[in-house]
Amino acid sequence: TCGAVSALKKKYEDLTVLQFDAHADLRDTYLGTPWNHACVGRRVVDFGAKLVQVGVRSISEEEDRFLRRAENVKTFYASEVRDNLADVTRGIVSNLTGNVYISIDLDVFDPGIMPAVGTPEPGGLDWFEVIDILRDVMRANCNIVGFDIMELSPIPGMVAPDFLAAKLCYRIMGWILARREEK
Repeated sequence: TCGAVSALKKKYEDLTVLQFDAHADLRDTYLGTPWNHACVGRRVVDFGAKLVQVGVRSISEEEDRFLRRAENVKTFYASEVRDNLADVTRGIVSNLTGNVYISIDLDVFDPGIMPAVGTPEPGGLDWFEVIDILRDVMRANCNIVGFDIMELSPIPGMVAPDFLAAKLCYRIMGWILARREEK
């Protein structure tokens, strides 16, 4: 995510990163490096991009302090998505401006449907919640400039998580191509 966002920020002054993740990933450093997976959101902000987070349900004290003073970060917690998907989706879309890069850490999903991740967190989003949000994002008046799907850690003998990740990628690519054909 960091490499793509760094490059895109050089090309697009107005860049928003839409991050689906169980974790805020706003630590300044983790395990001695600023490039750890727990620091991705913080680096996005450091690059000067706006950050919209969806599905967060694990946050450290350091990240909470950072969020309280960050002006260009909007976080929608998993509990908010569960309680009112329609309002949260409208809030997400209203926070997307200009050029949008979508980053999906598969741990945003509940471990019951996506156990094949490195840092699972209970209470995650389900397939339809994520798809409904993405569908409305694709209908919004913004330019999708790229996306990534992160943290698949295949479990031998268990193929359902792999198919979920592949189907998600297929859906997003299809929506992006359909938007381009409409223009």
